[in-house]
Amino acid sequence: MIGIAIVDDHALVRTGIRTLLAPEKDIEILGEGDTAEDAVALARRLQPDVILLDLLLPGASGFDVIPRIAEASPATKVVVCTAMTSAGSIRRALSAGAAGYVGKRASNGELVEATRRVARGERYVDPSLGANLVAPLDAGLPESISDRERDVLQLLALGYTNHEIAKMLYISVRTVDTHRAHIMRKLDLHSRAELVMFALANGLIGPT
Repeated sequence: MIGIAIVDDHALVRTGIRTLLAPEKDIEILGEGDTAEDAVALARRLQPDVILLDLLLPGASGFDVIPRIAEASPATKVVVCTAMTSAGSIRRALSAGAAGYVGKRASNGELVEATRRVARGERYVDPSLGANLVAPLDAGLPESISDRERDVLQLLALGYTNHEIAKMLYISVRTVDTHRAHIMRKLDLHSRAELVMFALANGLIGPT
């Protein structure tokens, strides 16, 4: 039996994942949470085989919490389940210690497959995202784009508002506005539509 914990700040997403996994006879849902601290607490208290983890969480990013999960429960494996599908996000999560990575647009079967394979000790990246890793990391981005600007660019392209991005990245709305202005100037973009097309062309987001 594979013990699972689900950590996502959207109740509907948690319900959807729970509903998807509940019929699987070899998978048991042990608990769920909606913050970074919940992820660490669930790992410590339940010692699950796998934690399904979003990257955009209240309290801290999923990238930061992955090593903390490993400290709290060394045997627990992390499968990232997120809307962030750029090569940079995938590499960053895997480097932090995630054993699997699945986009929220993946098929139901992909999430089940990822859970089982990671529980067996394998690593798994959703095949629809794996091609992103073949290209150089964010190859289309000029060196003048900082890591924080890259994060803001990706979230803008995914459709999040400046206020939502500020909450996700724990920065002020004014700082998001500043990053957005710098991004548009450096990339010579003039609208959100151009920004989305740029992000798609450079693997920062997957096709919708």
